[in-house]
Amino acid sequence: MDFYKNKNVLVTGGTGLIGRPLIKKLKKLGANLTVVSLDNPSDIDDSIKFINSDLRILDNCLDVCSNNEIVFNLIGVKGSPKMTMENPASFFIPTLMFSVNMMEAARQCNVERYLFTSSIGVYEPQDIFNEDDVWSSFPSENDRFAGWAKRMGELQAQAYEIQYGWDKISIVRPANVYGPYDNFDPENAMVIPSLIHRAVSGERPLTVWGDGSPIRDFIHADDVADGMISVIEQGYNKPINLGSGKGVTIKDIAEAIAGNLPDECKIVWDTSKPSGDKKRIMNTSRAESIGIRPSISLNEGIKTTIEWYQKNTDNLSKRYNAFTDKLYKRN
Repeated sequence: MDFYKNKNVLVTGGTGLIGRPLIKKLKKLGANLTVVSLDNPSDIDDSIKFINSDLRILDNCLDVCSNNEIVFNLIGVKGSPKMTMENPASFFIPTLMFSVNMMEAARQCNVERYLFTSSIGVYEPQDIFNEDDVWSSFPSENDRFAGWAKRMGELQAQAYEIQYGWDKISIVRPANVYGPYDNFDPENAMVIPSLIHRAVSGERPLTVWGDGSPIRDFIHADDVADGMISVIEQGYNKPINLGSGKGVTIKDIAEAIAGNLPDECKIVWDTSKPSGDKKRIMNTSRAESIGIRPSISLNEGIKTTIEWYQKNTDNLSKRYNAFTDKLYKRN
């Protein structure tokens, strides 16, 4: 891939779950990288330029987009469905501001190609998620605020294509993403990092809500990063699902986590708690038609994520608290 060689590439949210593997891969492809984040970690290649900036402010977005040819906009707010229901404004408002301001800044700066990271949350509850079905339905009530905020970013891209003829925006809708650098905070983590945190912390037996039967689509962050790199290189500008296209049950997830621990970990199912929608799988035929397929199996991905978490658990809560303090307490 010579497409990225010596190109000026901006990645927002580059220290997060998907951003980490993305900037690593782009660096190997020869890109001149600038990363915008609210933190500046010491464990990343010091040849990468870091900018600490609040991208809720348009002028800051214009500053970081200037002189960049390609922009990957990954920045967002991640949390559990419970947290989004209890603190909806903390998700809805920053997500809208990040999306609107970054895309407008990229347009004003004549960015050649732009990636908008949407979400599985834009879909209504159904067994299979097809890209073209989004606008004939409403997001799930469980994803109402985050889902609508991401839909507005997609609508913004449509508006720019109609009015300005700017058709260089790629829209990706990742499935349930997991991997190293995830949010393992016990108060608002998603299912895989939550179970890993509790299992590694010694919770025995490991109690899981529901009966384990719901089917979900999970994809490793490295595979999402590969998909993003590919759609930008190809200039693909239709919304595209990035998932496995294969369902696994929550029972499969819990057993894979328990099976990759050094000690015995019994699983107990709390059937008094809700299980959620029965089935949610992405149709990945569009991605496959342009050569995008995940390569990391669920067991392999969970194994390496557990190993990473065990090595890094001491620093995670401090890093997460510092990030949220900066995001929510800035004036």
